[in-house]
Amino acid sequence: MEEIRKFARYFAPYKWHVVSGILCIFFGMLFGLYVPYLIGGAIDDIKIGLYNDSLTLGRVSLHVGLILGVSLVSAFFLFWQRRLLINASRHIEYDMRRDFYAALVDQPLEFFQNNRVGDLMARATNDLGAVRQIVGPMILYSCQAIFALLIVLPIMLNVSVRLTLLMLIPMPLVSLTVKYLGEQVHIRFEKIQEYFSGITARAQENLSGVRVVRAYAQEAAEIEKFQELNREYAAQNLRLVKFSAATRPLLFFFIGLGFVIIVAVGVPMAVRGEITAGDFTAFILYLQRMIWYLIALGYVVNLYQRGTASLKRFNAILETVPTIRDDETARDQPPIRGRIEFRNLSFAYNGKPVLENIDLTIEQGRTVAFVGKTGSGKSTLVTLVPRLLDAPENSLFIDGIPVRHYRLAQLRRAIGFVPQETFLFSDSIAENIAFGVDRDKEGEKGRKGDGETDSSAIDQSEIRNPKSEIQMSEIVRAAEIAGLASDIEEFEYKYEQRVGERGITLSGGQKQRTAIARAVMRDPRILILDDSLSAVDTYTEEKILRGLRDVRENRTTLIVSHRISTIRDADLICVLHDGRIIERGTHDELLAGGGEYAALYERQLLEEELEATN
Repeated sequence: MEEIRKFARYFAPYKWHVVSGILCIFFGMLFGLYVPYLIGGAIDDIKIGLYNDSLTLGRVSLHVGLILGVSLVSAFFLFWQRRLLINASRHIEYDMRRDFYAALVDQPLEFFQNNRVGDLMARATNDLGAVRQIVGPMILYSCQAIFALLIVLPIMLNVSVRLTLLMLIPMPLVSLTVKYLGEQVHIRFEKIQEYFSGITARAQENLSGVRVVRAYAQEAAEIEKFQELNREYAAQNLRLVKFSAATRPLLFFFIGLGFVIIVAVGVPMAVRGEITAGDFTAFILYLQRMIWYLIALGYVVNLYQRGTASLKRFNAILETVPTIRDDETARDQPPIRGRIEFRNLSFAYNGKPVLENIDLTIEQGRTVAFVGKTGSGKSTLVTLVPRLLDAPENSLFIDGIPVRHYRLAQLRRAIGFVPQETFLFSDSIAENIAFGVDRDKEGEKGRKGDGETDSSAIDQSEIRNPKSEIQMSEIVRAAEIAGLASDIEEFEYKYEQRVGERGITLSGGQKQRTAIARAVMRDPRILILDDSLSAVDTYTEEKILRGLRDVRENRTTLIVSHRISTIRDADLICVLHDGRIIERGTHDELLAGGGEYAALYERQLLEEELEATN
């Protein structure tokens, strides 16, 4: 019930749709269940007419017309009940999927390291589909069953108390069947959803890593592993089918048992004249309706068990509080200029110290580079600035203000970040370069407050096309600065060339340059390049660096690199070792110092000479 209580907040924007739908169910049932009564009355009237020879065509036509008219009114309400409730279920599904996506986007990096993408995809699709059934079909059929009981039971009691009580004999068996099988469905459906998540995750990993699978000739092995998961998933579904399939036959049997009792007792009563033929016919028709609604009630229990199992998995994500979020002290600050201070900063990741006692001030508009061995903490240090990882309190300041006092939206709008692992969207090159420009908005369209949403329909025209707002010349300029423009001109569709899944059609260097162009296009106050030139040759690197010199002017730039050529023009170079800054200075100062930086420089010169001679 706790899961349903949390789920109920999604009904608020559509409460009138749901209420109107339930009213339509009531009136539809009222008119629909009036039909057996009319049929019974028609039979008795026709019987009397035949007996006293007073039956006419007009009299029969009146009964037929009345039955058809009431049936049409019932059909009208049937149409609207389905339209209102099913529409509401689709809107609620949309709201839930939107909230689910928003919850995922807000999560920090470690969340995605601990949760498989395939599992999250399964929750966003298969689980939400099961939850939607609670809103539409479950409400529809359960209300029909309840109204049928409230309307039909008094009518049946009025026809014959004895027959009605006999009809209730199998009901305890029906209730026990529904309860036991419903519990089994719930348990097994939870397991099925977990297996479905595993299959989705496996498929996603293999499709994303298709190059590795092919390079190591593991196609057959991966197919066999997928087949094992698929077989187990099918086996779990077959176990569920046994219980789901048993529900309806058992209900038919127990309700049919009641039907047999009614016929066995009712026919002699009609013969003896204790009830009329029309009343007995109406009673049988009502019993048939009750059979259908009781079977539907079993289906409702099935839907409820499936839906609550999926709702539990859905809520587990929504209730995961992001570890990196706006603090209570966060508020809109003056526009960021770009002065960065690390004050005695120490940072541990999963209990392992990564950075120790970092004291560094980077003035606005300066370029600072970080070098050092792999694992020395370079990337971690620059990742703290946009709060992709959270620095300890009062250890990182921007423009003299603790970084946690900034709202995340304001902080990250001012930063252009090019990470080590380049990610491109399966879209055109122009779309990838323009990604993130003028798209950041605090809040979310359609959200008015906690738990309150805009109930208007989705308007696809509101989905923004960046090229309609950003001059193509700016995209071209960003590509030129990143040294990508000449490569783009060789593509068949130029800037409209689609890059494929994760940019699979581009080389490693082209992907890195696209990411650099994306950051440049953002026009940030702080530019962070985390080893973003590792996949390009020295000629292209020099070309990119020339383009970036103008971009870096009047903006703070942090560069992480293993290449001395990338950072030699930086205003300050910091050498990290085991999470500490062991050297700092300009390129010439560090060479003159003869320390770790000078040794690194000598090694790289020797490597370049060896490559030149080979």
